[in-house]
Amino acid sequence: MRFFKAQEWEQRLKRVFDEIDVELERLYENRFPLHPSRSPEGATSNPEMDGLFNVGASYSAGFGSRLGPGYVVDIRLSTLQRIPETLKRELRDQVQALLIEKLPVAFPDKKLLVDREQQLLRIHGDLSLD
Repeated sequence: MRFFKAQEWEQRLKRVFDEIDVELERLYENRFPLHPSRSPEGATSNPEMDGLFNVGASYSAGFGSRLGPGYVVDIRLSTLQRIPETLKRELRDQVQALLIEKLPVAFPDKKLLVDREQQLLRIHGDLSLD
């Protein structure tokens, strides 16, 4: 039973990241040329497989983190062009704001926080599966 609850949790989180991916595509679509081997946005059934952005997260047990266990957010741009540090920070801030907006809707019964840890974002808080 626990496996199915974990799977459902991850699916809800993926839907949040898919929504964020679509919003970032809309906001930044013309700022960088798409990597030549990458499909255009909307060409596949999975937003992480096409377009300029792939936003997701991986679970981390939190060893060495002041925030403890959580999900480390990964923001990838599929372009051959160099991404300026200022834009990387802007994107991180944009993703953080979108997560703060969307996580309570996807997980209304959880208190989830989105904080910066070094150069990364970490989703942490009530990660219980019940």
